[in-house]
Amino acid sequence: MPMGGTQKLARAFYDRDTVAVARDLLGKRLVHRSGGIERVGRIVEVEAYLGPRDLAAHSSRGLTERTRVMFGPPGHAYVFLVYGMHSCMNVVTEREGHASAVLLRAVEPVKNIEGNTRGPGLLCKAMRIDRDLNGRDLSSDDFFIADAPPVEPSAIAKKPRIGVDYAGRWARRLLRFYIRGNPFVSKR
Repeated sequence: MPMGGTQKLARAFYDRDTVAVARDLLGKRLVHRSGGIERVGRIVEVEAYLGPRDLAAHSSRGLTERTRVMFGPPGHAYVFLVYGMHSCMNVVTEREGHASAVLLRAVEPVKNIEGNTRGPGLLCKAMRIDRDLNGRDLSSDDFFIADAPPVEPSAIAKKPRIGVDYAGRWARRLLRFYIRGNPFVSKR
């Protein structure tokens, strides 16, 4: 569906290697239409979570009611609460049953976004994303990711993920990606 000269990402985009999806999400547009308002943010920071073997991933604890969406088909939103109060959004990747996802950490405001978007909880608050969107198909008309020109590989930084020190060797993996120099990145 066209939106400002762009298209929604096809299901096949998400049904690929999680690290490739994470890098390729940078620069794309997250769109949420609610209450008659279209909010758009350019994705500038993400983290990849590689399924049940990744000790930092929620799916490492197995299939539960909370993680069911992660084990489902690619191209759906996995929205969970952190600290019991902040919504965080992931994009489910790879084949059904693989349980991998990409956490959206920060967006650059493009349209109708008020408030800080530097960090996954703040991003969701500013874009009005909450647990009601958990499991939502990202090819819907009111909640989707729109295509945009790719970010040059040389403009992408990679670092360890944030807040996963408990995950042993997985905490040191370079699975956080962001656009170098973008002022909306949550942490350098």
